[in-house]
Amino acid sequence: MRVSCGVLGPVTAWDDAGTPIDLKGPRHRAVLGRLIAARGRVLSVDVLVDDLWQAPPAGAVSAVRTFVAALRRALEPGRPPREPARLLVTDGPGYALRADADSVDAWLFEDEVAAADAALPQPALEQLDRALGRWRGPAYAGFDEPWARAERARLEQLRLNAVERRAEALLALGRATAAVPGLDAHVAEHPWREDAWRLLALALSRAGRQGDALAVLRRARELLRDQLGVDPGPRLRQLEIDILRQAGEVGAGPSGPAQVWAQTAAAYERAVVPGARARLESTVGLLRSLAVTGADGLAAARDQRVAAIVAAEQLGDPELTARVIGGYDVPANWPRSDDPEQAARVVAAAERALAALRPGGSDATRARLLATIAVESRGTRSARGPAAAREAEAIARRLADPTLLAFALNGTFMQTFHRAGLAAERDATGAELVALSERHALVTFEVLGHLVRLQARGALADFAGADGHAAAADRLADRHELPLVGVFTGWYRAMRYAATGAPPAAAEAAYREAAGRLTGAGMPGVERGLLPLALLGLRVWHRLPADFADDTDWGPYAPWARPLVLLADGRARQAAAALRRVPEPPPGLLFEALWCLAGRAAVGVGDRAVLGRAREALLPAAGEVAGAGSGMLTVGPVAGYLDEFAAALGD
Repeated sequence: MRVSCGVLGPVTAWDDAGTPIDLKGPRHRAVLGRLIAARGRVLSVDVLVDDLWQAPPAGAVSAVRTFVAALRRALEPGRPPREPARLLVTDGPGYALRADADSVDAWLFEDEVAAADAALPQPALEQLDRALGRWRGPAYAGFDEPWARAERARLEQLRLNAVERRAEALLALGRATAAVPGLDAHVAEHPWREDAWRLLALALSRAGRQGDALAVLRRARELLRDQLGVDPGPRLRQLEIDILRQAGEVGAGPSGPAQVWAQTAAAYERAVVPGARARLESTVGLLRSLAVTGADGLAAARDQRVAAIVAAEQLGDPELTARVIGGYDVPANWPRSDDPEQAARVVAAAERALAALRPGGSDATRARLLATIAVESRGTRSARGPAAAREAEAIARRLADPTLLAFALNGTFMQTFHRAGLAAERDATGAELVALSERHALVTFEVLGHLVRLQARGALADFAGADGHAAAADRLADRHELPLVGVFTGWYRAMRYAATGAPPAAAEAAYREAAGRLTGAGMPGVERGLLPLALLGLRVWHRLPADFADDTDWGPYAPWARPLVLLADGRARQAAAALRRVPEPPPGLLFEALWCLAGRAAVGVGDRAVLGRAREALLPAAGEVAGAGSGMLTVGPVAGYLDEFAAALGD
């Protein structure tokens, strides 16, 4: 018999015919709910006892075993008496639920929401409708224990986000009128969600109801001011300005732009023969635009970029190849590539193109190749990257080409991580990018400049300054339809919350919410391992146990996390051995944070050699906030770690 379980409402289970299974009493359902919340992880009997009772009775352990036995009989009624359970299994000192991913409504809901994040509007809408349709009431209804409250809050946050993402999909499909009723009910139930007000006003405006849209914005402003004492955020304010000015993108359905696109594409198809080299260069321009449209566009642009380079090289025209490589000047602000192997291929192709260029050829083409090398070799210790960045910037300044200079400055930024304490230099690069881009209407590089400054001001503990750059980046993103910007500004606000005194549990929740926006955003170089690293940094800073599941995916940060996790588990000898294998952190925005983690582990195991290296590496950043320069996470002020390391060394 195939069993399905549900927690998006009262905790229940169904057989393969959809008939509810008798789960006995509330404690039995609590055990099942708690194991579902663990998502396959083993929970010891002691944990289950603590989670089921505030003051466990004398026979609590025996009672838990009785509940488990009864659940097994209910969930696997045909299992022979001595055959091991397949669904609710015993594992070491505890139990785990080994259910299929598609047999628990909450797991299905989360997977469908994540899939919708990476989908085009129509399939995203279908995924979200299925996901939201699984809810039967409040999650874990009837349970008020801490574990249930935490899971209920997490799932409810995902549900609210899904409601808003569904509205975004409807708007993207030109179905503004259909989005209005759901959003109207949504803001009535959750009046503190600014994005819900924004989407409702936007939907009304696009449905031709500008007066109603302005009334909604006034209601939102009054509520936020009267009840919370805060002003509306920049996105709400900008939308009101756009509606008042009757901005072209507000109220315009998709038919006008779609028709222009279709007619232009048809004309291009007729005028430019399929084998023409102009098609390759045009393709690069299209890929450049595609890369900033969202997760699908970014992933597709990356894949097709390499294909375009290969096609250009096959034509045997070095100048064309150089233009195809250098024409993809998509701004990058994270110094770890999403696909290191692909980045290395691009760098190699750029080097080949440089070597093949004729003497006396275009300096601008050469500078674009050099800037490409500087950007794509980020996060490595290649000596070529810094040299390429310097040469590209020098050529761009000599030519007084603003677009080329913006691209070259991106390369300069990506190569300003060779040691700790360089936030002020990156801030200066960001300031020049903003000023240059404002003068010459280089929107994507203006956004990059604000994000660079957001990161740098965070490292320098100037959160008021960083706030201004986050708001500016959001305004530009809203106006120019750059959805990926919100991933970075959302993470920044979670980091700022953590860095400015939030209780660790609240900061952890903020990080988890930010991670929801990053999932499926098409940036694996940013996403992988980032959330657990943020949580680890928070716990290390506040001297809380580094307690993590064995299957935690630390991504590229595993070498720096492992010693601390082993220490928290009481395995000091293994922690010391792991620490001896820790490499120097790669050049990047987390350089200082990773050294702080290594140093803290060295204090724990008494490794003076690593302590000395950590202290020496961090001294230039004594006035910075470790990790905050990433705009994503922090492990606290560097100065505190330096004092701790000095004390441990006896200095």
